[in-house]
Amino acid sequence: MRTLLNVIWLVLSGFWLFLGYVAAGILLCVLIITIPWGIASFRIGGYALWPFGRTVVAKPTSGAFSFIGNVIWVILAGWWLALAHIVSGIALCVTIIGIPLGIADFKMVPVSLAPLGKQIVSNRPGEFDQAVTRRA
Repeated sequence: MRTLLNVIWLVLSGFWLFLGYVAAGILLCVLIITIPWGIASFRIGGYALWPFGRTVVAKPTSGAFSFIGNVIWVILAGWWLALAHIVSGIALCVTIIGIPLGIADFKMVPVSLAPLGKQIVSNRPGEFDQAVTRRA
């Protein structure tokens, strides 16, 4: 079921959201000082491309620097990425089939506003999934 939801998600909104995150990541990596935010944008973009079967958890070791970084992130790119999630979530909720996808889109708004101090992990226990999660 996750694969089916991911494929429908990819076709309807995942690819376009992914392109938004990649554009933000490239723009932030061009400026040398904002490279950490660019890397976070690429990481969250991968999650926006294929979200079902993964979840976002808070890193217990993140501290004040993550908070400060998230404030800067909201100013640089977070607000318009969150807006993209809200708009696509509303558009997905127009149809009955799209309602679960719209709800998933709304669940991505907090991580699009504050990606630092968060980690994306797999919901499924397994050797392959844990290896993929460690690289992300």
